[in-house]
Amino acid sequence: MDAKRRDFLKKTAMATIGVGLSSSLNAMSAKSYNNIIGANDRINVAIQGLGRRYGSFIGGIAAKQSNVKLMYLCDVMQKQLDKAAIKVGEKLDYNPKLEVDIRNILEDKNVDAIFMATPDHWHTPGACMAMQAGKHVYLEKPCSHNPRENELVVAFQKKYNKVVQMGNQQRSSIESAQIVQDIHNGIIGEAYKAVAFYANGRGRVPLQQETAPPQGLDWDLFQGPAPRRAYTHDTWNYNWHWYGWDYGTAEMGNNATHELDIARWALDVEYPEHVHVFADKKHFKDDGWEMYDEMEATYKFPGNKTIQWDGISRNGYKKYGRGRGTIIYGTNGSVIVDRSGYELFDRRGNLIKEQKSSGKEGGLALGGGGNLSTRHVVNFFDGIRGKEKLTSPIEEGAISQMLTHYANISYRINKNFDVDSGTGKIYDKDAMALWSRTYEPGWEPKL
Repeated sequence: MDAKRRDFLKKTAMATIGVGLSSSLNAMSAKSYNNIIGANDRINVAIQGLGRRYGSFIGGIAAKQSNVKLMYLCDVMQKQLDKAAIKVGEKLDYNPKLEVDIRNILEDKNVDAIFMATPDHWHTPGACMAMQAGKHVYLEKPCSHNPRENELVVAFQKKYNKVVQMGNQQRSSIESAQIVQDIHNGIIGEAYKAVAFYANGRGRVPLQQETAPPQGLDWDLFQGPAPRRAYTHDTWNYNWHWYGWDYGTAEMGNNATHELDIARWALDVEYPEHVHVFADKKHFKDDGWEMYDEMEATYKFPGNKTIQWDGISRNGYKKYGRGRGTIIYGTNGSVIVDRSGYELFDRRGNLIKEQKSSGKEGGLALGGGGNLSTRHVVNFFDGIRGKEKLTSPIEEGAISQMLTHYANISYRINKNFDVDSGTGKIYDKDAMALWSRTYEPGWEPKL
């Protein structure tokens, strides 16, 4: 929060309290009273992107103890703005302003933080713009569209010294944090391997057909940092994930981010030494889905540790007994952990402990949301106030995000490759050609 505004609010609050406290409090509504008490500590926020994730932020924003005001809702599609205004209005006793262009919000000095839930190609450029404007950022996964943006978003955070929380909310799970700590303390012996998995039954995707943008969509702003092209049906409504690489990061960036992060956390590793990928499109061969819908990836790390990814987007068979999660193997046992808790097994495979989460969090449903998201949001606010350390600071989240970028690059060049485990750079010139991307002129983040 701007120091001058904090001082002004504090002085205003004290002056107001001093003018007849005993008589005025009785006449005040609870809403007015809350506008005075703690006003100097209030965090003003905006949400950019009103698709499937923004609703998971509202619980933490609306909680009285958060002392947060949602000043703006922002989206490039008018009907999403209108729907969100109604939905948010059911949770709050005031109406946020509606705005199409995030740049107008960034100019508002009263806004302290931005929640970014846009398509992937906006994440790093938008976060960098926000930090340059003096805002803290809650950045949904993936935190970057490519490896270079990983470097950029971390560099911007360090330069502008802003609080940046990555939206991989399982890092705020009490149960996940506890079992990972137990693994680090040797509860399954030496942890040497993790299998991260995901299975979903996504259906057929329409073929792209050039058409006029739908009514109410600002197509130019949707594209933002991406090179300009004609609109194709039905790009804006989630299918941007599967229509090439201008906007999305395929299922790796979309969902593998979460489980690979838990795997890396549990094994206590950073960058791998080698990446091996098999991926292909196996379902609805004639539809508009333009990349793999099934992937197996193996990452070999220093110390003979391995992470495997097993992801199937369009066949919902749950080969591991659940739709998503992470299995960690150790010399004396194993653990399976997901958003609902964990199960601990001895070396013979006997269940010796089971811990369920105290709340619910979306698994495969679009948007997810639940108690983990709320806890993650509150942790972000507490991080801004200096009361807690972030559970997923951007420099940590970006390392996990690199695993998804390695796999996507390997698929795109049809090669496996070695990695410098110290720097994360790839020892392959074809792979390094995809380290960054092409930007619409004027949109590339620059320090």
